[in-house]
Amino acid sequence: MTTQAAAEAAAAGKPVTHRRILHIAVPIVISNATVPILGAVDTGVVGQLGDPVPIGAVGIGAIILTAIYWAFGFLRMGTVGLTSQAEGAGDAAEVAALLVRALLIAAAGGALLILLQYPLFEGGFALSPASPEVEEAARSYMAIRVWSAPGAIAVYGLTGWLIAKERTRGVLVIQLWMNLTNIALDFLFVLGFGWGVEGVALATFIAEWSGAGLGLWLCRDAFAGGYWKDRALVFDRVRLLHMATVNTNILLRTLMLNVIFVSFLFLGARFGDVKLAANQILLQFLYITSYALDGFAFAAEVFIGQAYGRRSPAAVRRGAVMTSLWGGGTGVLLGLAFLALGPWIIDVMTTAPGVREAARAHLGWMVLAPFVGAAAWMLDGIYIGATRSQDMRNLMFLSLLCYGAAVAVLIPLIGNHGVWAALLVSFAARGVFMGWRYPALEREAAG
Repeated sequence: MTTQAAAEAAAAGKPVTHRRILHIAVPIVISNATVPILGAVDTGVVGQLGDPVPIGAVGIGAIILTAIYWAFGFLRMGTVGLTSQAEGAGDAAEVAALLVRALLIAAAGGALLILLQYPLFEGGFALSPASPEVEEAARSYMAIRVWSAPGAIAVYGLTGWLIAKERTRGVLVIQLWMNLTNIALDFLFVLGFGWGVEGVALATFIAEWSGAGLGLWLCRDAFAGGYWKDRALVFDRVRLLHMATVNTNILLRTLMLNVIFVSFLFLGARFGDVKLAANQILLQFLYITSYALDGFAFAAEVFIGQAYGRRSPAAVRRGAVMTSLWGGGTGVLLGLAFLALGPWIIDVMTTAPGVREAARAHLGWMVLAPFVGAAAWMLDGIYIGATRSQDMRNLMFLSLLCYGAAVAVLIPLIGNHGVWAALLVSFAARGVFMGWRYPALEREAAG
């Protein structure tokens, strides 16, 4: 066992402290904050070409590919839960094997996307139709980027493994490397070489593959012990089935969550362009909330997973309480910040008087969202760490039903306010249902 691995194993047995929580959470929050910068630069660089077609092509192409790739988001969540449990149990061989399995899934999933790119892209354009010129340029963009699918998906598994090892600074390094590489190559390929949309795609292709390579280097200690070469261990039938079950349930849960958010966007579009634009601006408040709470939810995943690995219900409770204090406190601060600064943020984001007025009229929902949603975010992390993915799937289905009922009742009564109210109902329902099942999660930790 390397010195670093020994230190991490020792840390896995230590009690949860505020310092350990912040050690995990702060790099994740910073990493999340860099994500919107890349999209802005991609758009800004092609915007210098003086033609709206490249802007639309990069936008729609990125949205379609991001949606497809995010279907593999289960790889990050499942890897954190399973690896942190193996880490808590002191099973170094399984810790290494889990990374290899995640990389094999990424390779297979990426290859499948490359093979199925044509029908996938056609389906994306059917859902998001654009002009023939934009679609043609978007196809060129996606035809290049799809070849980095194995690398992009591998980053989910690599970052999940690093999070489980409490090495979130490594996650931040990967994110910064990918973003800075992408930005530098955007300027070189588009403004320097004049490669247009294809240049943006090639920049992302290189950034994603190099990010995966950097991630492998940061996870190199997984290959130091030679466990990764143990085919019987890596392809152990029982463990593979368990991993497949956990990941499948998380995938189904994520798809149901996406149904809520996609339908939210479509429902808001029924109330005209002004309210649709206002909804888009207010969604940025939700993104800020997500970026901030994700760090503490990730910490919960790690500590709950380690506690499960040690078969310690007391450690589960301590991890859940300590991380939830930080998550809940952050939610309160965000709600108060939105109340105080919300009108100013809206004015910065749009100069259209009608959109400003509509956004301000709905700002109250954004003030409530962190208060209402903090429990759902934190319990997601707790359940992922415990790999209670079947409960996550079932309780998300109940939350989806509550959302549908709220849509049916509230939108006819209060219009666009009903759209936002229904979304917050889904947050509250997830928090209530998962809180209701939490005692069973704690009991199961005893084995």
